[in-house]
Amino acid sequence: MPLTNNRDDISRAIIKLTKDGNLESLKKAIDELEPSEVAAQYRRLPRKRHPIFLEVLDTDKLIKMLGSLTRNEQLRVLELVGPIRSTELLDQMKSEDLSYLLSDLPDKQVEKLIAEMRQEEKKYIRQQRKYPKDSAGRIMRTRYVWVHQSYSVTKAVEKLKHYEAFAHYLNYVYIINDDKQLVGVLSYKDLLLAEADECVKDIMQTSIAKVFDTTKQGEVAKMIGRFDFVSLPVVNENNILIGIIRADEVLDIVVREADKDIEMLFASGKSIDFHTKPLVAAYRRLPWLILLLFIGLVSGSIISRFEETLEAVVALAFFMPMIAGMTGNTGTQSLAVVVRGLVSEDMTMKKSLHLVFRELIVGVILGVVCGAVISVIAYIWQGSFTLGLVVGSSLIATLIIGTIAGTVIPLILNKFKVDPAVASGPLITTINDILSLLIYFGIATMFISKLM
Repeated sequence: MPLTNNRDDISRAIIKLTKDGNLESLKKAIDELEPSEVAAQYRRLPRKRHPIFLEVLDTDKLIKMLGSLTRNEQLRVLELVGPIRSTELLDQMKSEDLSYLLSDLPDKQVEKLIAEMRQEEKKYIRQQRKYPKDSAGRIMRTRYVWVHQSYSVTKAVEKLKHYEAFAHYLNYVYIINDDKQLVGVLSYKDLLLAEADECVKDIMQTSIAKVFDTTKQGEVAKMIGRFDFVSLPVVNENNILIGIIRADEVLDIVVREADKDIEMLFASGKSIDFHTKPLVAAYRRLPWLILLLFIGLVSGSIISRFEETLEAVVALAFFMPMIAGMTGNTGTQSLAVVVRGLVSEDMTMKKSLHLVFRELIVGVILGVVCGAVISVIAYIWQGSFTLGLVVGSSLIATLIIGTIAGTVIPLILNKFKVDPAVASGPLITTINDILSLLIYFGIATMFISKLM
């Protein structure tokens, strides 16, 4: 049954095939799809159709689909396919995907999932879980090829050929000594171009970029991004080589962390997706919204304090939403810049001060330009030069303060080891609303005699 490129048409075709129980045609239809599209179609199916959809997927396609699903979705897939097939899937999953799947599960549930796996795999998983959740040890591969420093080039090449299943994961050959300590590195190119009888020790590079098993995954990502490494060796405190980390494994971690930060930026906290039940989604959003509700009441109390000013010059109310909205927007923009910078940079005090100063300049430029524009608009609209001056100067001050707030708050949180993404957009916006109203009505009150 040929499929179109339209996702809705594909969904309708797959749903019909699952209803009809036409497994052969369903398998052919799914085989035409890319792995990411398979995951998308799985999500679109009614839950009662999931078992028959999974039944026609071969192991390779199912593993690739799992990589595009959330943890809860992955666990449900493993439950639906049964213990025998789930064991097969766990055996063949990439180490970083397996680590992600099992990371937040209690030990009892993990042991149940891995019960039928090979002893070697179970030992690997149990060893990985001893490391902190965000450490390099959790995502490193313990299957890798090492070469002793005493090997000749010929012997090293022969070993790589013998362990070809592991060797294709690497662009580098890591060299160890008698104590299994990491002492050097060679690229495949250098190894192949060297003379056959040369000793590895004589041609290896001793300046090695490496990470410890306890290094945070974020730091690993920064190193790989900064130096364009394809992989990094992982050592313990005694410099003994215990694993490797590939760039694509770190990329998966970065994507997941980015997704998590986006959720937190918008105050949704834990993962909420298309299949999350209404009560669960509401429960996960309520704490932030209730907190922001009470903070928002402060804005109302500020307006009530300046009630006389507002009654005297009703036109001030026309510009309140614009002042508050613009301030919140600039704060959220600065927040996004800082959160992204904290992921890719090692933030020292000097860098932090530089960032704050830069955002201050940005805030001044934005404030002056937008303030001048709104001053002209207010003057033309209301025919009052003083009102234009009040609105324009208020916007200048609030944009500067909003930009600084959006920069400083996540930096402070990061300093105290709190995830800066917790400084969510709604929180920044609410705080800036309060500050903008105080400034706006404060300036208006100063010029009240000229405004009337």
